[in-house]
Amino acid sequence: MAEQNNSSCSSHCGSCSANCSSRTRTAGIEKLPLAEGSSVKKVIGIVSGKGGVGKSTVCSLLASAMNKEGFHVGILDADITGPSIPKAFGLLHDGVALSEDGKSMVPETSNGGVEIISTNLLLENETDPVIWRGSMIANAVKQFWQEVEWKEIDYLFVDMPPGTGDVPLTVFQSLPIDGVIIVTSPQDLVSMIVEKAVRMAEKMHVPILGIVENMSYLLCPHCNEKIDVFGESHIEELCQKEGLELLAKLPIDPQNASFMDAGAVEAIDTKESLKDAVACLKRLIKD
Repeated sequence: MAEQNNSSCSSHCGSCSANCSSRTRTAGIEKLPLAEGSSVKKVIGIVSGKGGVGKSTVCSLLASAMNKEGFHVGILDADITGPSIPKAFGLLHDGVALSEDGKSMVPETSNGGVEIISTNLLLENETDPVIWRGSMIANAVKQFWQEVEWKEIDYLFVDMPPGTGDVPLTVFQSLPIDGVIIVTSPQDLVSMIVEKAVRMAEKMHVPILGIVENMSYLLCPHCNEKIDVFGESHIEELCQKEGLELLAKLPIDPQNASFMDAGAVEAIDTKESLKDAVACLKRLIKD
């Protein structure tokens, strides 16, 4: 397929099949290699402009959903100082095994088969703080890419810390990101922060696959009416303004929160709520 004319490219590649350089590369920057014997087909960044919107929850749900579709899925937990992925999947912090040659780490595997690497798997106690400067955190992210045995992974989800600082910059520059999914919530303030994340992705020439609005509404347990806990959502208007695809509007669900707290995220049924996001990711791997 002929390369797309980048002069008309908006970096919104969720439904674009053009084989242009902006789909997978930050222009002019060489990406880091994987460990010997590793292979990853697609790298998906899960980002948010601010904390508290449930980014790691959405990352866990997306990984679980794609795993249930029959794909080999991994999660690189790049939220080095605030890792929560292992707990969501019920993994213990008892160390990470090494490969047979001792040169790389072997990710832990969830009950459902999702492969995960995270600082919380390396700590003696899961509540121990990681008190590192930005350069050390960035190096840890690079190690999780270069020194982990990622074998025949179809989708590697990278759970990034919120904001537009060191770690997102390191990920965008060092990893061959095929696209990012931006996680938000309904508040007007968050919409403004989302636009910052959009602008960063565009400046780094990273394709934006779409937006997931988390905590979008609450279903009344008595009458099944939708309650806008955080006020009226304007996510459709934001997506239209930015030319982005709305991949999901996820409700506040106390039962799902209980599953997460119990380390049973894979027990959550996401077939209907994440169907558009799953379809988007499937399109990506076909391109």
